[in-house]
Amino acid sequence: MIQLATMQPEHALEVLGIYGEGLETGFSTFNTEVPSWEEWDRNHLPHTRIVAIEKDEVLGWVALLPVSSRACYRGVAEFSIYIATRHRGRGIADQLMHAMINESEANGIWTLQSSTFADNLTSLRMQERHGFRQIGYRERIAQLHEVWRNTILLERRSNKF
Repeated sequence: MIQLATMQPEHALEVLGIYGEGLETGFSTFNTEVPSWEEWDRNHLPHTRIVAIEKDEVLGWVALLPVSSRACYRGVAEFSIYIATRHRGRGIADQLMHAMINESEANGIWTLQSSTFADNLTSLRMQERHGFRQIGYRERIAQLHEVWRNTILLERRSNKF
């Protein structure tokens, strides 16, 4: 049975390992290297860090990054979600998204956003299922492994604020 829990430092190795699997797909991020745990921890908000666990194994995770250090944007965050390769297709992302939305709102987040590769249809559909809407398209915004990539900007506005 899959349990959702608050991410703890002892999950770091598995969280970063799953992130590394995401890097290998070429569909998840422009980043090309797995950061240290200290760097990862520093770049993410201290709340809304959730892991999906089954039999003491981290299957996936979701966490928030601030979009700005300016106080006026304190309620706006970008999310990252990653599922271990061998556990994809089990509905784990939907469980994590639901929990992330609830926890982010409890922590004062009124807008969640993402910049998703235009050809990552699985992620785009999943976000739309959870109330995200497309608000922009960026053509040839950056290169990944010397290939120009397009991204779709999506956001979800809370109805609680």
